[in-house]
Formats: sequence, structure tokens, C-alpha cells
Amino acid sequence: MNPPAPIASVPAAPAALAGRIASRRPRVVVIGDALLDGWLAGPAQRVGRDAPVPVVELAMSATAAGGAANVAVALGALGVDVELITVFGDDPDGLALRRTLHEHGVRTERSVIELGRPTPAKRRLLAAGQPIARYDVTPDRPPRGPTQLALVEALTEAVCRPHRMEGDRGRIDAVVVADYGLGVLTSRVRRRLARLRPRIPLLAVDAHVLRPWAAIRPDVVTPSALEAAALLGEPVPVADRVRWATARHRDLVRAGGGADVVVTLDVDGVVRLPGGDEPPGRHAAARRAPEVQACGAGDTFVATYTAASCAGAEPAQALAAAQAAADVVVDLPRTAVCTSGALAARLAACDRGRVLDHRDLVAVIDEHRRAGHRVVFTNGCFDVLHRGHVAYLRQARELGDVLVVALNSDASVARLKGPQRPVNPLEDRAGVVGALDGVDLVTAFEADSPVELLELLRPEVYAKGGDYTPQMLPETPVVERLGGEVRVLDYLSDHSTSAIVARIRTAPTGGSAR
Repeated sequence: MNPPAPIASVPAAPAALAGRIASRRPRVVVIGDALLDGWLAGPAQRVGRDAPVPVVELAMSATAAGGAANVAVALGALGVDVELITVFGDDPDGLALRRTLHEHGVRTERSVIELGRPTPAKRRLLAAGQPIARYDVTPDRPPRGPTQLALVEALTEAVCRPHRMEGDRGRIDAVVVADYGLGVLTSRVRRRLARLRPRIPLLAVDAHVLRPWAAIRPDVVTPSALEAAALLGEPVPVADRVRWATARHRDLVRAGGGADVVVTLDVDGVVRLPGGDEPPGRHAAARRAPEVQACGAGDTFVATYTAASCAGAEPAQALAAAQAAADVVVDLPRTAVCTSGALAARLAACDRGRVLDHRDLVAVIDEHRRAGHRVVFTNGCFDVLHRGHVAYLRQARELGDVLVVALNSDASVARLKGPQRPVNPLEDRAGVVGALDGVDLVTAFEADSPVELLELLRPEVYAKGGDYTPQMLPETPVVERLGGEVRVLDYLSDHSTSAIVARIRTAPTGGSAR
């Protein structure tokens, strides 16, 4: 057997992709098994007398959308217009789940409520943050015949006659199948979906058992290593799972119905096995996380991959965005979602040299503020980066938790410094400034002063390097009116860009090198 081809690394997705998803607001239908995730937690300081078990003093009880419902919530958090087609029970858990979905802007009016059917639920009990038990409620049979019929008719309505919005194109962009084996997605649903397939531009399938979906020919499937191995009837790989997946590239694609196969490998990252002629691509996972914090990460992954694809992202970019979103929720407790701002922030951190437009920058800053971070803002031409720049940017970063550097546009530099400047264009300046350890975010502005940008961002600190006093800066009144402070940092007069450029231009030419 020939060795598998080398795996191409996946480039970071641009932070602007998060804003592009929200602005395009793609329309996605999710169909599958919706469930309620529950969390009970508290300290455990003693063992029970009636049994040798820890006694948890309940201090927190929370619920969240799980399964297909979590996929729908994850799509909505990214700005997608999303509808969920599922079967709810007529019990308190079903009511709580529907309420959660409505709070997140997910449409459910076409879903079906079956009398007497329990809503699937998973409840975890944590003692001092450590899971010690889980108890589930699972329906013991598929939905009744009339319910199945109502479900497939609801799916047909959602695909063929989606909710109309003023100025929209009157069609859906994607369908996501979230099949967790809880009985909602019967063979009747699969047959109806096969009939509707020509109307579905993008079909993504996230299923514990993928084989029944291959005949529908999805565009992308997102199995775990366990699910991918089951698709081939092989044992789960225990070592070098990346090599195992790429060695079975064509077998997995065929078994998946010709779809792109995106295999999620936990700490080993993600491998994309294209259905076409492209080579495999791999995105490494950011870090190892406890299993209890990974709840819902797979739901977030398939939701973000779908949303990014609907917004026009190339598969490699969609893959990078999906992994970034999954990393966000892994960092959060319980079943969590990745908002558009959180995704933009994570992608910006992965590609710090990219110039963020102001809309995306505001989303990122809002996310930092929700985390309680102190924002520092500075600006300048940063044409030829030198020791003075590095020293003052380092000082600026020490004044807060996140440093935003706003660069004058090329036209603005020319107005301020003369027609022969800048020496380096904006993209080059941004790449160099963004590569500095202390710089978190880079943006640009066209005016000669960043006043409008300061109004937009409202930083806690405005830092400026130079031989100024705060009273000399036109930005000072604006910053103080917005509740911020102005700090003037050290100035190295011998290291100005203008001085460096002047020395280069006046240096004698020729002669021997010393």
C-alpha cells in the first residue's frame, strides 16, 4: 500500500468571516433529535450515612439546549436565520427547551409536540466541578405514525416554503441533520429528505451512525474517530489517528456517500477528507480540555462549518472557523455557545496581522468587555518599525488586557508625512505590528485623527508615545468625555521613523562595506 499523501495545514480563517456570516444571515433548517441538557452542581464535603457516596450541597442548577437544539442555538448565535424541525414531548422539559430556543431566536413553530412522549434530557451532577453522575431521560420508542407524518410535512414546508423576510431570496441555504439516535429521524424522514435533496444547496450530516444517510448524498459529514471507524466497520484507532484517517480517505468518502468527510479527533484536531481531488487538510486543536467542558463542541463545530460555508467561505476557511468556535465553547463551562463576537475574537487572535474592519473590531471588543477586559488603544503610522515603537507598545500593553493599534491609512500617512511616505503599505505595516507579542488587534483609519474610532470603541486607556502632554492631544477631550484616561508614554527622540528615513536618504552611497 502506498503511504498516505502529506496533509496540508489549514490557514487561519479571517476574523471578518464572523461578520460576513452575520451580515449575510444565511437561512438554515436543522432537523434532528433535540434534548435538554441539565447541570446540577455544588460542594461535596461529606459522605452519606446511607451509602458511601458524596453528598452534594446543591448550589447551582442550569439547563441548556442540547443535540439538534444546540446546533440550532449555535447557528443563531452566529447571526444565522435558523429553524428547528423536531419532536418535543408535552412535559416540563419540553416546555423549558422550547423556551430556551425562543430566547435564542430559533424558530420552532413547525416542530411537533407529541402527547405523552418524554422530551430527551441529560442531567449531570457535579461535585466541586467533578462529574460524579449523569441520569438521562430517553423515549423508549420512535414517534407515533401521525407524528412522523407531521414531522416530514413540517420539513417539506421548511425547505419548500421557508419563512419570508423583506428583500430575501425566498429559499434556504442549508439543511443540517443532527442524528443522535434518539428516534426522531426515522426512515420516513430520510426518504422525504431524499426527495427534497435537489432543493437543498448544502446538506450537512452530523450522525452517530452515518451509513443510513449515505444514499442521500450529503455535501459534508462530520464524524468523530469512533463514528468514522464504525462507518468502515473497523475498530477505533488508538494511535496516530490522523494518519489512519488520511490512509482511508477514499474509503471514508465512498462510505459517506461522496461527501466531504470532516473527522473530528479531539486533541489531535480535525482532518478534512475532500470528496473531490483536493488533498486532505488538517487543523490542529488549540489545547487539551476536560471532557466535561467539551459538551456541545461537536454541535458548535458543525453549526459553524455550515454557517461559514453558506457565507461563501472556502472549505479550509470554514474548517478553521469551525475549529475556532469549538475551541471557544471548550473554554466555557457547561453547554455553551460561541457568539459572532467570540468567533471574531478567536479568529483575530489566530491572525493578528490582519487589518480588522471597524464592524468586526467592535464585535471583538464587545466580547473582551463581556470578559471584563480593560481596553487600551493607540494609533500611529508605524511606517518603519523601530526600537522606540516596540518599547512604547510594550508599555501600552501593560496598561490593560487588550491592546488595539490603529494604523493611519496610506493616504492619511501621505497627508501627514509627505508624498514620499509611507515607505511600507498598510498591509505590510499591519503584518509587522501585529506580529509583536503585546499587540492584540490591528485596524486602520482614513482620517488624520482617530477621533471617530475612539467614539466607536470607547477604550479605557488612550496611549500615545511622543513628546506631548495630554492637553496637546486633540483626542483627549473625547477620551475623557467617554470615561477613559489618556497616558503619554516614553519617547525615544533618536528613533523616529522620519529620522531613520532621513538618515537613509542622506547616507553616502558606494564604498566598501565595513
